[in-house]
Amino acid sequence: MATIRERKPGVWEVRVFVGNDDRGRPRQVSRTVRGTKRDALRAATELTVAPPAPSDGRMVADALDAWIETHTPTWAASTVRDQTSRASLVKADRLARTPLGRLTVADVDRWHTRLRAAGVGESSVRNQHLVLRAALSQAARWGWVTTNVAALATLGRRTTKARAAMSAADVRAVIEAGERFDPAAGLAFRLAALTGARRAELCALVYRDLEGDRLTIDSSIAIERTGSVSDRQMPALVDAATKTDNQRVVRLDERTAQAIEALRVQREQYGPWMLQPGERPLNPERLTGWWRLARRDAGIDTRWRLHDLRHWSATEAIGRGHDIRTVAGRLGHANPAMTLRTYAHALDGADAGVAATLATALEQES
Repeated sequence: MATIRERKPGVWEVRVFVGNDDRGRPRQVSRTVRGTKRDALRAATELTVAPPAPSDGRMVADALDAWIETHTPTWAASTVRDQTSRASLVKADRLARTPLGRLTVADVDRWHTRLRAAGVGESSVRNQHLVLRAALSQAARWGWVTTNVAALATLGRRTTKARAAMSAADVRAVIEAGERFDPAAGLAFRLAALTGARRAELCALVYRDLEGDRLTIDSSIAIERTGSVSDRQMPALVDAATKTDNQRVVRLDERTAQAIEALRVQREQYGPWMLQPGERPLNPERLTGWWRLARRDAGIDTRWRLHDLRHWSATEAIGRGHDIRTVAGRLGHANPAMTLRTYAHALDGADAGVAATLATALEQES
């Protein structure tokens, strides 16, 4: 049952009875509508068909906190850090102080506008939006809201350039440069290019991860700092789950497996870690330092990052015709759709090869 009252010309108050609360008391929801009476009637229909769930005073910030708290035990340390940081950015906006039951699609769209007006980059806008959408999705499952309004809001289309890839010559040059100052550095770069392993995953490798030509990647090194920067305390290195909390086994070529075995013979007596002797794993930041040194000595473009070896691995594999599911498995992507989105430009190159193959087959038939 709905009641509609015109409070002043063009401004309508819509009230709808939506059942009883937990104590049996009647519950109403209201909405102020600006426009014609037809607009007010439409709003009354929407509230009747899909009334907002009782939020019990919860704000958007509460949904974000609950989402972080729920998933922290199962996330990798790096994911906890990133998602907590993004949620904090959302909570810094007045949107976070909006009652869940009153949050609308328009509120989310206006939030996007405020972010862009403040000079926030499109990547950050998207990341913050995805955090809000995930938190509201959980709130909807829990019955805190009836609709995930963030899923209905639009981010707009972004024009993005295809990610450039290193050349095979550059990859070889940086591996050779790494080998000149430390065999472990050259091995780390070679493994990054061949397996697509992330920096933290490389640092977590131990010799027993290799069996024959099969390398198991099942953990990563998370950096945990305590105290202030001025304390100059050595950061704690924690052997944690991988970014997607999964285990994968990748095949290696004979030369790479032999390089690991050679390093094992020389250094395993000092500790189990593949890239650093001793009881403490290699700090991922030190691996980045190795990269910068090798990049300089190799004379390659300074725009290339250590992570670009991972991109080279995926782009090269896809470009040479290997299927997406296999490549996604080597990269550790939880969903091959992620691989498709990230490396669409490589698929275009592979598609040209398919065209040439099919054309050749037609010519042979004729």
